[in-house]
Amino acid sequence: MQSVADAGSVILAGLPALALAIPEHAPRPGGIAVLKIPASQNGTPPIVRFEGRRALVVRRDDNWLAVIGIPLDREPGPATASICNVGDNEPRTLTFDIGTHAYREQHLTVKPGYVNPAPEQLERIIAEREHIDAALARWSDKAVDAVTLRAPVDGTRSSSFGSRRFFNDEPRAPHRGMDIAAGAGTRISAPLDGTVLLAGDYYFTGNTVIVDHGQGLLTLYAHLRDLAVEDGQILERGERLGTVGATGRVTGPHLHFAVYLNGTPVDPALLLEAP
Repeated sequence: MQSVADAGSVILAGLPALALAIPEHAPRPGGIAVLKIPASQNGTPPIVRFEGRRALVVRRDDNWLAVIGIPLDREPGPATASICNVGDNEPRTLTFDIGTHAYREQHLTVKPGYVNPAPEQLERIIAEREHIDAALARWSDKAVDAVTLRAPVDGTRSSSFGSRRFFNDEPRAPHRGMDIAAGAGTRISAPLDGTVLLAGDYYFTGNTVIVDHGQGLLTLYAHLRDLAVEDGQILERGERLGTVGATGRVTGPHLHFAVYLNGTPVDPALLLEAP
């Protein structure tokens, strides 16, 4: 593979991210790398992959920008993305550095059945996990112009993303979303145009919606009281998804809001417009 350059020459530096409707470059576990790629002569978008998965690209002036989600369990250090333009003999590589980031611990008390489910629930849980994972791996070639998101609900945003979670003092996987505190029945709206991939009731996440916004940018909404959408529905920004509830594994009414890029959960705070 041909190497393009080191990170210093490819990272978006000094450009007004908000004006471009893209997130800031925050290369850390659970963060986002925003990399600049010179446009090809034929104007076609490059194919960018990170650790084997397609990454979102968006056109800005004379450049393409790759917006790459970094896994929470990714070790800090050098990282490489591959770039392939139409007509290239071989992929090029783009290097950047992943920094460190400390996430906190969170201790929660829930009903015992949500920590150690009964055997009769395990078949349901496994089937639901496969269904959700298949939706989150979805890729569509839809062009994406804006990557920043409007808040889906009015409420207090927590910094719980990435926190190591203990339910009833038993360790579980890190939290992969942001909890937004809001009263039961508060309206939840689509933060960007998209298509509903999944809308249903699940054991851990309760009433859940997943929306595909294009090129691996997906959003997930959990614990809803009611659902206002169905699978396959095309949405416009601001359209109603449902209302805040307390279904599934919760300690009270709130919205669990998650954002995925290239199949990877990333910190929603990096993409949300300022409150």
